[in-house]
Amino acid sequence: TSKIQISKTKYNYTNYNLGGFNIMKNTSLDKLDIDNSATIKSLHCTGDLRRRLLDLGLINGTKIKAVLKSPIGNPIAYEIRGTVIALRKEDSKLIIISS
Repeated sequence: TSKIQISKTKYNYTNYNLGGFNIMKNTSLDKLDIDNSATIKSLHCTGDLRRRLLDLGLINGTKIKAVLKSPIGNPIAYEIRGTVIALRKEDSKLIIISS
């Protein structure tokens, strides 16, 4: 039998863990595993950071893929719209995705 664990995240999104398979409904971008893809749902930031992320193409409905992680885990490189960008973990925590 598989054990199902359900947990709430900081932004009240639900993650499901089904016997080793993690099924994300909505979570933050920093939780996306390397070589996995997701869709951007929203940005939880304002001001210059929000403008910079929007200028990079991080808008609702855009596909994003985690491609590389630095040896210490920060920053992480993501492929978006055919371009690879690196984001700090503190910034990627503010980007909500759905897989």
